[in-house]
Amino acid sequence: MARPRIVVVGAGFAGLQTLKRLERRIPRSAAEIVLVAPNDYMLYSPLLPQVASGLLTPQSVAVSLYRSLHRTRIVPGSAIGVDTDAKAVLIRKISDEPTVERYDRLVLAPGSLTRVFDIPGLTEHAFGNKNLAEATVLRDHVLAQLELANATTDPVEREERCRFVVVGGGYTGVETAASLRRLTEEAARRYPSLRSAINWHLVDIAPRLLPELGTRLGEEALDLLRSMSVEVKLEVTVREVTEHKVALTDGRMLPCRTLIWTAGTSPSPLMDSLGAETSRGKLVVDSDLAVPDLPDVFAVGDAAAVPDLSKDERGAVCPPTAQYAERQGTVAAENVIASLTGRPKRTFLHKDLGLVVDLSGRDAVARPLGYDLSGFPAFAVTRGYHLWSLPSNPARARVAANWMIRAVTGGEVARLGFHRGRPSTFVDLEAAHYLDPQGARRESARLLEPAPQAEGD
Repeated sequence: MARPRIVVVGAGFAGLQTLKRLERRIPRSAAEIVLVAPNDYMLYSPLLPQVASGLLTPQSVAVSLYRSLHRTRIVPGSAIGVDTDAKAVLIRKISDEPTVERYDRLVLAPGSLTRVFDIPGLTEHAFGNKNLAEATVLRDHVLAQLELANATTDPVEREERCRFVVVGGGYTGVETAASLRRLTEEAARRYPSLRSAINWHLVDIAPRLLPELGTRLGEEALDLLRSMSVEVKLEVTVREVTEHKVALTDGRMLPCRTLIWTAGTSPSPLMDSLGAETSRGKLVVDSDLAVPDLPDVFAVGDAAAVPDLSKDERGAVCPPTAQYAERQGTVAAENVIASLTGRPKRTFLHKDLGLVVDLSGRDAVARPLGYDLSGFPAFAVTRGYHLWSLPSNPARARVAANWMIRAVTGGEVARLGFHRGRPSTFVDLEAAHYLDPQGARRESARLLEPAPQAEGD
């Protein structure tokens, strides 16, 4: 009898935790475990703003899958469709070749994409900060703007290159604005004449920053940003972007060559390919993380609408945070095993432990276990939380070493040669390849069709 094959799509917080749990709990001879992921590392995304500022090296937040997983077969590519009738995942490999992977149990953890809107010029001229390539390109671009501003005698060009606009008042936007503001402060020591010309703006359509932290800490984060000379404008967003200007919905036209877009995320389009129920793009699952009417398919993480049983609110779903994703991964692995062995499945239940926000330097705000913290206590909790949450000891060592080196020797502001990277990297270039349910069935039928036998065989 063939071993059952368990396929996991995605190696983020939820996917990696699922795989690690499966490897620990399932004997090697009992099942085959397969991962479909475009990269051979798990990205610790909460620290990406520190990569963009140069506080951390890119390798520090890239957790090697080959170090973390010991018996999982990795298929390097992106899942673009699922044929639930044939129990097959359609994959576009990193070589751009199509392939298919059959499954007996499937765990979907493909994560999310940067959410974009139909704003003229946005995809052509904006920068993102959701992956390592974007963070590295963004850092080089910001430093290049200051070099070019210092080299020009045109006052209009200097103003454009010295103004930076961040869109998004959530966790990523606030940390990105604070971290990169610190970077430009350090770089300006080389160019004293630019110090007064550098302008940072943070805009968001919401009425408050960081609503997850509550009113008091949100106001404290706002005050900290303003003390760093970041101009914060709420209930405002971008109306149009050009190569040299950013138009805001309050009527202002800002001369600017750097727009950083961090205005939320949207679930992976992969979830639409199953033909199952979705809610705002997220695949609807039961409290055991299984998809209704598809007992062999489980979904976790940012792209799953997981019921939040810790709240009395009807229809509440779990927020797309790392702490929820990791715990969902554990429960998903246990329920995959239970479904194979005929045991009862577990219900997912988790109470939010809080949120931490690192505003660079020694500024931070945090709400661990419902307690509001700021100043040095928040800074210590924030750094400690990240070291505890990193999923491998080598990653913890690299991050701690980077922080120590920065504290002792100061920062480096040298460019790495990526400033000519495409500004629209935050647009998912694979989005056009995702399949609808009919397309997934057609493609799986084509790829699974037996090859014709040669005459005489």
